[in-house]
Amino acid sequence: MSKHHEVESVQVSHGVLGAVVDGKPLSADLRMLSPLLQRASDGDLEILEVSPSGYGIHWPLVGEDISIDGLLGVRHEPRQLSQSA
Repeated sequence: MSKHHEVESVQVSHGVLGAVVDGKPLSADLRMLSPLLQRASDGDLEILEVSPSGYGIHWPLVGEDISIDGLLGVRHEPRQLSQSA
């Protein structure tokens, strides 16, 4: 399995995510990212799982997932589907 990102030292305090991603510090106000995270309690936000591939973060008590690319502001171009003639 290839890693999308190296995610380390992830923590949430007062609704703010702090992490080191690919060796760089990252901070994000979770309540600005999603209505589900906005309504979640501080305790629910502190319980999270980072995907082994480094693709995203999951909050099991909230039922929400956020991609690391999204947190970093990485934009992906839509893939073109090939059309057969």
